[in-house]
Amino acid sequence: MGAAYFYHLTQRPLAETLIMLLGKAQGAGWRVAVRGTDAAALAQIDSALWQGPDDGFLPHGLAGGPHDADQPILLTTKGDAANGATCVFSIHGAEVSATEVGTLDRVCILFDGNDEIALNTARGQWKALKSAGASAQYWSEESGRWEKKAET
Repeated sequence: MGAAYFYHLTQRPLAETLIMLLGKAQGAGWRVAVRGTDAAALAQIDSALWQGPDDGFLPHGLAGGPHDADQPILLTTKGDAANGATCVFSIHGAEVSATEVGTLDRVCILFDGNDEIALNTARGQWKALKSAGASAQYWSEESGRWEKKAET
């Protein structure tokens, strides 16, 4: 049974945080879907992933290609990732269900703490998952390093 980890971004940009967390997910052996709501925004994430991290490469691809099932990290706007993901990263308010949280190894919800709409969306996701009995943790970087602030 998995858990949802909420990451409240206030110090670092989304792409930088995503690169760090994707490296950890890859280290855990998880197949990952990065679920967004906008194809153009995912294309920007794709470009950022090609740039970093400094100490390695994160193998990935944008959904819609002939090798989606082979991608360790698949960037997609769809709810069902073709790569058999065991971990989902939700960005830009992409929906996540309590069922997913229960069946995947991990769900990571990243949201911009300087964007009121993103904050409200994340609050709604937290409440919905909590009400459904899903395990969730809330992490904040407001102190300059990641700290767990709440857990259900």
